[in-house]
Amino acid sequence: MSLLVRPRSALKVAELTAQVARASNPRGTPAMWIRDRLDGLWNDEDFAQWYPRDGRR
Repeated sequence: MSLLVRPRSALKVAELTAQVARASNPRGTPAMWIRDRLDGLWNDEDFAQWYPRDGRR
C-alpha cells in the first residue's frame, strides 16, 4: 500500500477544537506553542521535493 504525500498548508484547526484545547490546557502544550509561533513560516509545498511523488520512502 502506498501513501501519497499531500500538502496540508490550508488546513486550519476548527474553532471548537481550539476552544476545547485552550480550556483544557490554559497554559498551552508544546505542540500548541509550536503551532502558534511557527505556523506560516513553512508550507508543506516547501518540502515536497524531499518525497517521491508516489509516496515511496
